[in-house]
Order: sequence, then structure tokens, then C-alpha cells
Amino acid sequence: MINLQSAIRNPQSTISIEVLAAGPLMTVQDLGRPGARRYGVSPSGALDAFALAAANRLVGNPPAAAGIEITVGGAALRLRGPAMIAVAGGDLGIRLDDRPIPLWTAILADAGATLHVAGRRSAWGARAYLAIAGGVDVPIVLGSRATDLAGRFGGLDGRTLRAGDVLPVGTAPGQLVPIVGQHWSESARPAYAADPILRIIPGPHREYFALDVLAALTAAHLRVSAISNRMGYRLEGLHLPYARPCSLPSFGVVFGSIQVPPDGTPILLMADAQTTGGYPVIGTLISADQPLAAQLLPGDSLRLTATTLSEAYVALRTQAAALARSPESSEGDLLAALAGA
Repeated sequence: MINLQSAIRNPQSTISIEVLAAGPLMTVQDLGRPGARRYGVSPSGALDAFALAAANRLVGNPPAAAGIEITVGGAALRLRGPAMIAVAGGDLGIRLDDRPIPLWTAILADAGATLHVAGRRSAWGARAYLAIAGGVDVPIVLGSRATDLAGRFGGLDGRTLRAGDVLPVGTAPGQLVPIVGQHWSESARPAYAADPILRIIPGPHREYFALDVLAALTAAHLRVSAISNRMGYRLEGLHLPYARPCSLPSFGVVFGSIQVPPDGTPILLMADAQTTGGYPVIGTLISADQPLAAQLLPGDSLRLTATTLSEAYVALRTQAAALARSPESSEGDLLAALAGA
């Protein structure tokens, strides 16, 4: 039973999160450190930045507050203190003690409550994001609390979380009740789906491939290889050989760049990707579709379609407007959230 009155009287009481069991690649993430790219440091940060930002807004945090990126499942987290939480992203069958919790909704959890993550419940959904009022309060490194696994810094000691870890939580907002029960409407979320169609901007190295390379790329049914992680996804199902010898000087690459190494297997770079590379880039995933790519697992399928820079800007503005909207709430949502927790 949630001790609602206790939480209201002591909204700034000391709270922490204890990791009882850790699934694969569970890390502390925020929106990353893009300003460090000039120094050769990966931005890192949440793969599905929209889901983390939305979950943070639901609990009254700034969008860039640190939360926990939960991949696949198999995790259990105990709340040491009453806390307002929200989970957004993929449906990984998360329960609070013995009850399922509504996704994309702010709920109040009692001290000692335990979140159990069972795993994917539908044909899509790889990652969920746990936001807690006050944010996960690990040290800031290079302007961010994001975990950089390759660099071994940020987050908690630069590594994935494991059983026995305890994460401190920052100061929570002073008013909990008006926020509890508010939710993020489905119409304002990314269009998650199985076998998503991801939009790319062609180029900049198409001249190194056959003339019909773009048609072949957008017609192919691709699959995320088992050799994939937060740095990048290898995409199986299409071989893109070079049309002529290729030797490029290293150049800047970003989250979404699609590199093609000499073996012809496209690689979609993700949040932990290196900052420079020398393989030709056949296209770049638009920023608005990064959340869709973030919800893919090895073995999942996807397709690519070409778009323009102007359309990419429209999609990004639409997504930013959705994120800027106030979460919805009603008395019924409040009661349902309290009862469900």
C-alpha cells in the first residue's frame, strides 16, 4: 500500500535505488554529452532519447535528468524510499511488486517496492527507461551522467549495472500529487512498430557504390545482426560492394550514420559510436527515427526509405512539439495510477 501522505509530507527525503538483479546492458543514461565530440568523446546517452525525456517530464524532472536504461529484461530494482516514477519506451512487462504498472504514466511507489522486468511482451520493444523524481544522482563527467561503456566513465563507474549496486537519487519536486497519474498520450509518442520503416538521407559517398545502390538499399528487408550493441547495428540481408577502390581519410560520423566496411555489410551507428571513421557512408538515419531504431533487438527486421533534409527537419520539429506538450492528467488517471501501484 502506498504511503501517499508520508510521501507528500517528505517529498525531499533521501531515496536510492538498489539493484537486485541486472539484465543485459542496464546502464545509467541521460541525453548524453554532444559537446564532447570535438574532443573525440562519444556523446553516449539514451538510445531512445524521446522515451527518457518523456519519462522525466512525467515525474517533474528536466528532460535531460539521468534515468536507467533497461534492455530486454531480467532486472529487479528496489526503491529505498517512497518515490514518484515513470517508465517509458518498450513494453518489457514491468511490475511493481505483484502488479503491472502502466507505461508512460507517473505513479507513486512506496518505500521498499520492487520493480520486476520480465522481458519483451510484443513483436517490438527492446528498451524501457525508468525515470525517478529527482533523477539518478551519479557524478557528472564531461557535462553528463551518461555511461560511456567504451571509455569506462560516466554513469556508475563507467560500467553496466549489477546486483548490489545502489544508485542515489537527487532532490524530488516539492509537489507530488498534481503530477501523479499524468500520462503521455499515445498520439504524442514515436510510432513504434515491428519491422519499422526508417527514413534516411542518402549520401554522402554514393559515388563509391553501384548506380542502383539506393534502390537496392531501400528495397531490402534488413535484419539486425547478433553482432550489434550500443555502438552500432550490423544489418544483414544486403551486400553493398564498392564499385571502385575506396580509401577515405577519417571524417566525422554521428548517431545514425550508415557505414559500409569492405565486407559490404551496412552498419547503423548508434549512441555509443566512435566520433570519426573512414568507411564510406551510404546514408544517415534522421534524428526523428532514432527512437524507432532504439527499440530493435538482434534478429528484428527493418526497412529503409529515402527522404530529404527538409522532410527530416519537419519530422524533428513535429517530434519536438510532441515532447513539448504537457502530459495529460485527470482525477481518474490519478486514482488508477495509485490503485495500479
